Amino acid sequence: MHRQRFFTLSASCPDRVGIVAKVSGFIAEHKGWILETSLHAEPPQEGEAVGRYFMRIEIRADSLPFHLAEFRDKFRPLAEELEMDWKITDSAVKKRVVVLVSKQEHCLYDLLARWQSKELDIEIPCVISNHDTFRGFVEWHGIPFHHVPVNADNKAAAYAEVQRIFEEVRGDTMVLARYMQILSPALCAAYPGRIINIHHSFLPSFVGAKPYHQAWTKGVKLIGATCHFVTADLDQGPIIEQDVIRIDHSDAVEDMVRYGKDIEKTVLARGLRYHLEDRVLVHGNKTIVFR
Repeated sequence: MHRQRFFTLSASCPDRVGIVAKVSGFIAEHKGWILETSLHAEPPQEGEAVGRYFMRIEIRADSLPFHLAEFRDKFRPLAEELEMDWKITDSAVKKRVVVLVSKQEHCLYDLLARWQSKELDIEIPCVISNHDTFRGFVEWHGIPFHHVPVNADNKAAAYAEVQRIFEEVRGDTMVLARYMQILSPALCAAYPGRIINIHHSFLPSFVGAKPYHQAWTKGVKLIGATCHFVTADLDQGPIIEQDVIRIDHSDAVEDMVRYGKDIEKTVLARGLRYHLEDRVLVHGNKTIVFR
């Protein structure tokens, strides 16, 4: 990543001739210095007349004569002409990531270590858990900890409280770091493309609970982990990142769980980084990931 401050324009629109010329022409017209460009044309999906075009452009901030608010005002007419879904972000503004966790510690520990070392240059305004297990560990890092119990009788109220906390701390992204609860459809709908989960299997195989047990029963030779956006459909959201490790007949379920922890935390960290750097664009139930 570039050390100087930059703006990231990420966008998608119906495919047509001249998209890159128009957008790069707009940037050049205002003396913008492009640092990095990623482009992808996706063919039409079933029922679509045209495909969709995706782009991610990094622009050196000090090369432009204005800041983001004015960029948005000036760029909006072109975006409307191109029927574009778009956003522009500032590398100097740290994203605010709220972490949700239950009783599995490895993903939480890994994220906090990467945050503390500034490998993930983010703000973590709080951690939310349905158990009190990690309060001391989280607060030792100077991060507020919220215990929000979840049971069969209080789910609506519990998820309303999670949403209240997320809004109160001005969260940008919610990360389920082995948060072993199914979020309510209302909470999922409130933050489309902003809730990230790590699932301990190579989706779409072995959704739901105890995927390592399911994998062992099936005698698979590869196990994996999947970082994906959360939707109301359990473990069916757009996939951001995945990885696998080879196993064999001699591995017990306990071995697979141990191997899987390493994959889970690295896949979650990679997927979260791609998202925070605006490298992930959603297209239906797929993602375009500009690595």
